[in-house]
Amino acid sequence: MITVDDFRPVEMKDGAFFHEIFAKYPQIHSENNFTTMIAWQAYSDYSYAYIDNTLLISAVINEKRLFHAPIGPRDPALLRDLLRLSAETGGDRPFYIFDRPTRDWIVHELPGLALHTDRDFYDYIYLTGDLAHLPGKRYLGIRKHIHRFNRNCSYEAETISNENVPEIKEFLDKWCEWKHCEENEVLAHEKAAVLFCVNHFAELDMEGLLVRVDGKISALSIYEGMNDDMALIHFEKGLPDCEGNYKVINQETARYLEEHQGYAFINRESDLGVAGLREAKLRYYPNHFAEVWYAEKKDILRALGEEWDRLGMKGV
Repeated sequence: MITVDDFRPVEMKDGAFFHEIFAKYPQIHSENNFTTMIAWQAYSDYSYAYIDNTLLISAVINEKRLFHAPIGPRDPALLRDLLRLSAETGGDRPFYIFDRPTRDWIVHELPGLALHTDRDFYDYIYLTGDLAHLPGKRYLGIRKHIHRFNRNCSYEAETISNENVPEIKEFLDKWCEWKHCEENEVLAHEKAAVLFCVNHFAELDMEGLLVRVDGKISALSIYEGMNDDMALIHFEKGLPDCEGNYKVINQETARYLEEHQGYAFINRESDLGVAGLREAKLRYYPNHFAEVWYAEKKDILRALGEEWDRLGMKGV
């Protein structure tokens, strides 16, 4: 029987282990990603267990524990044990699923378990070529913004390296001052997550681009390969010094990923339910979403209880 004591904190030394698991079982959502977990550890308190060749991931956010659906061989008994643990120790929404095949398997195993979609945490996935070339009428507005940027601002793009790390830290200080990070817990943690990635760039196998305006960093992106076909953009930041720099760093990153990496898709993470951010992400016309489902505690208890009652077993 699984307990929370079987879980241990995610640490930098675990990187090779996670990469091996994710290579064998490719993931599409940014939540099932080692960099996400290690960079946001101070906020989400990620932990994991490896049981019967299966990876189990847990997080504690605002003192509420949740669990990810298992990653590995389809093990019905382990699934039920994990669901039991999530209902016993988690919050109101203690169990999350981050890909449709896993969702379909769980529905097959437990048809009585109610699952709910969580649109706020859908990851946006785009065709790399669309973001690189902005083709057709639907991208006309974005192309106009970029043309205006080019008229008003002289810029250069360059890759992130050890040489420009000190400037990136200065840039992040300016960005945080502009965004009032000290008044927003999530933004403060986001700055810390970006700095963690910058400070461990090589260890995390990260890559990134800068856009300089008049020699100073105006925008940046930090990314990595998520799987063979898809890159994951972890962070995209810009200062209010030259309108359109977000659109430029977006296109420059896509061009680089297409020309130098050959990724067919780009994952730009979720919108967190923020109206302005959702509008901005939809304006780029995602090819599809990495969907998210969750199960509520009461529904888990009901589904497991009904199944165990049917089998003459003791419920949770």
